[in-house]
Amino acid sequence: MTTIMIDNIGTLAGGLPGAPVTRETSVLIEDGVIAAIGGDHRADRVLDAGGLTVIPGLVDGHVHPTFGEWTPAQDAIGWIHNYLHGGTTSMVSAGELHIPGLAFDQLTPELVVSIAIVSKHTTGRMRPSGVKVGAGTALLIPGMTEQHFDRLAAEGVDQLKFIFYDWNRLDDGEAVQYVAWAHERGMTVKMHSGGVSRSGSSRVAGHEIVAAVGPDIVAHISGGPIPMRDDDIRAVVRTTTSALEVCSSMNYRATQVVVDELRAAGALDRLTLGTDTPGGTGVIPRGMLRNICFLASVCGVDPADAVAAATGVTAAAHRLDTGVLAPGRPADLVVLGPITGSDAGDALESFAMGDLPGIAAVFVDGEALVSGRSEQTPPPRSAVRWH
Repeated sequence: MTTIMIDNIGTLAGGLPGAPVTRETSVLIEDGVIAAIGGDHRADRVLDAGGLTVIPGLVDGHVHPTFGEWTPAQDAIGWIHNYLHGGTTSMVSAGELHIPGLAFDQLTPELVVSIAIVSKHTTGRMRPSGVKVGAGTALLIPGMTEQHFDRLAAEGVDQLKFIFYDWNRLDDGEAVQYVAWAHERGMTVKMHSGGVSRSGSSRVAGHEIVAAVGPDIVAHISGGPIPMRDDDIRAVVRTTTSALEVCSSMNYRATQVVVDELRAAGALDRLTLGTDTPGGTGVIPRGMLRNICFLASVCGVDPADAVAAATGVTAAAHRLDTGVLAPGRPADLVVLGPITGSDAGDALESFAMGDLPGIAAVFVDGEALVSGRSEQTPPPRSAVRWH
């Protein structure tokens, strides 16, 4: 068993909304798992965090992988490696949509099931660049049977998404039946919301459809690229219990509407984050950091709660065991802080000011996959050192 101590932590945000920030603390890691927070412990290796901030590894709840680290959507290779250097340690597919030659108007139940299973057992198995990639999300289309859900469950597929579904047939009860079959098998259902996406083939979905179907997560409620109407957003917040996702492809004004309504309802713990990339929005290695900054500096969300939205809340909505810094949880975490020139005292103040912090280290399952400085951010003004 290997033990690592991250010592001299100035500030620690644990990833749970409303939880207090811990100051001047440490994290003990044993065999890839958090063993203790705070206290005096011996360890095989010690990382002096230099007074920087520690947060859980960011959980991108909305990505569109294809195979490995190649995305034909932007003709880019190595994008997951770059997201790791932007602090993302876990990501969840919202569907493998960009496979060359995939005709959205010719999808069949057998095809979408097969794509999900292949993705689950290829990209979802390999951990590109060490990142936990939840690949293999099945697209829900008309004509699926309970046997299709059985097959998906048997292969370990646990994420499903409505995007190309024909909402003209909403009254026949098929979509609601899909949600029931999914929940019986422990699956999570996400729904494309708002207007038509980059594909041109997705369907418009507002409050009426969300309320009728009852998905676990409403994807990019503030735009992906455009949102549902403001009144629909408010109605979704007030009349449903779904988690509400904000992505980097957002409509910025509509995001303020979402946050204001959630705050008024005392329901900011329903807010999850993603990037909705790679796609027409591009490849954004610091997309999750930018989401946190926008929430904290423009929308007035407490920075620790904005971090929670990007970590523990998003992880829980997708039934992942990461995103929270607590004993027994995977040691997925980021060490970061203000860059030289920022007036912020720590990373949380950076977010509140709208400054992107610099990343010094990223751990996945207790392994330092980034150490010293990130390839995607300026260095924080304090350095980390191994002993």
